[in-house]
Amino acid sequence: MRASELLAPTLRETPAEAEIVSHQLLLRGGFIRKAAAGIYTYLPLGRRVLAKIEQIIREEMDRAGGQEVVLPIIQPAELWQESGRWEVYGEEMFRLQDRHRRQFCLGPTHEEIITALVRSEVTSYKQLPLLLYQIQNKYRDERRPRFGLLRGREFVMKDLYSFDLDQEGLNQSYQKMYQAYSNVFRRCGLDFRPVQADSGAIGGNYSHEFMALAAAGEALLVYCRECDYAANVEIAEARALPKAAAENPAPLKEVATPGQKTVTEICTFLQVTPDKLIKTLFYEADGQLIAALVRGDRELNEVKLQNHLNCRHLVLADPERVMKAAGAPVGFVGPVGLQGIPLYADLEIPYLVNGVAGANREGYHLVNVNPGRDFKTAAVVDIRQVEAGEPCPRCGAPLAQARGIEVGQVFQLGTKYSSVLGAKYTDARGQEHPIVMGCYGIGVSRTMAAIVEQCHDDQGIIWPLSVAPYQVVIIPASLKDDGQREVAEGLYRELAAAGVEVVYDDRDERAGLKFVEADLIGYPLRVTVGKRTVTSGTVDVKWRSRKEETPLPLEGLTAQIQTLLAREMEKYRLRG
Repeated sequence: MRASELLAPTLRETPAEAEIVSHQLLLRGGFIRKAAAGIYTYLPLGRRVLAKIEQIIREEMDRAGGQEVVLPIIQPAELWQESGRWEVYGEEMFRLQDRHRRQFCLGPTHEEIITALVRSEVTSYKQLPLLLYQIQNKYRDERRPRFGLLRGREFVMKDLYSFDLDQEGLNQSYQKMYQAYSNVFRRCGLDFRPVQADSGAIGGNYSHEFMALAAAGEALLVYCRECDYAANVEIAEARALPKAAAENPAPLKEVATPGQKTVTEICTFLQVTPDKLIKTLFYEADGQLIAALVRGDRELNEVKLQNHLNCRHLVLADPERVMKAAGAPVGFVGPVGLQGIPLYADLEIPYLVNGVAGANREGYHLVNVNPGRDFKTAAVVDIRQVEAGEPCPRCGAPLAQARGIEVGQVFQLGTKYSSVLGAKYTDARGQEHPIVMGCYGIGVSRTMAAIVEQCHDDQGIIWPLSVAPYQVVIIPASLKDDGQREVAEGLYRELAAAGVEVVYDDRDERAGLKFVEADLIGYPLRVTVGKRTVTSGTVDVKWRSRKEETPLPLEGLTAQIQTLLAREMEKYRLRG
């Protein structure tokens, strides 16, 4: 490709809307352009990167036994109503009507429609197992689209669905996809970690997220350096960490705490440490008022609480409802004497001795609160957020913490969809059973952004060779020099004929500008044709990821470049 013919409009300035590195560099490098909030056009360079990621995914899905299909983006409401998710999915779903007033949605995910396909085509155990996948656009009306390709309203996704006879078959399919996903992200050059995760709106009872480690990641994860434990903090297991009690339970006492509402204010006023305080947080769980208790030095994990309650909707209760139920404003409420409201205590709460809690009376708190003696709970469960430094629930070593970008997730769905949608098979004895399903997604466009988040410097993007839009860029120092131009043209033709993905920067621009833009775009290998090429028969070759340039002779140069590229590509090949 000649640069003079390539649509790659680079930007000198960073657009004000771009908050994170990947968004900034993909805009500046001419890979994407914004069409509307959370909706982007992929320019030729961006499309080439996407295509390479998609090809890696296809190869690994096919290797695992997957078969590619294309499912409709516009889906009938009836299927979603049949599964019970038409209302549950919420405002993220784009809904529309046709001219006959029939309701449809733009597919945010495809569990319903793939299950409907299989129920109509699969009847016998002889047709299973089955792995079907697609790569196409998804649509979710994000409340706040941001971070470019990381949180968009239109995005490219690969989703595969497994259909098995039983749980054992599902386990095998799940393991195939777990390995295939690991292969995909290794080949894309990502530093990633699989972590245990919450299944969220997709459902199911077992899930892993594949996290690309990056400071811009919206997900927080903890992991162990001594064993393979890793989990999203949404579900990371917390241990009860009781401190040795150096005191005996004392009589309950009410004390005046005028104007003291926050943990810091109360602890300072009463001269106690935050771990002695019982935070009482009120929620509405499918409309029912409940209270959750955690220590003052801990954060409540709403995902854990919602999973324990098995409720569809969990929201913080309105202060007015709390006032009416507890008789005191938020900040002065506590578990002692609270009537008619279920209490769910974190694992650490029962170990508190002579704690502090709201007195359910404005301007007052209780001291010497002892769980078990002074109040009873509906359940004691793990509902707090794990923090770095806590012991690993597997081996006890200190946990580390990092931010990650979710680039993929795998779910064991079981019979969640097959049961309600009637996807069944008949066994060898003629008995019917619901098909056991799994769901496996990769954010293709998110993966592209995650690679940039990890692979860049102050000058621009540093694409891994396996996904780079082009492998080599040729830059003549001066097109006015006939010798340089002839060498550059000849080398360009030779490399292209040899199958090398090469860009020849034949634009009538300063060499310095071409170097800057080559670094911004992130071509892996740069070949500079200069004065020494004409006088001594050498060119300067430089990897984008390294500082030094290497002179190479013109004789046999195409073969040398092919060798360099082959060696570099070995980094992204699978071993074993």
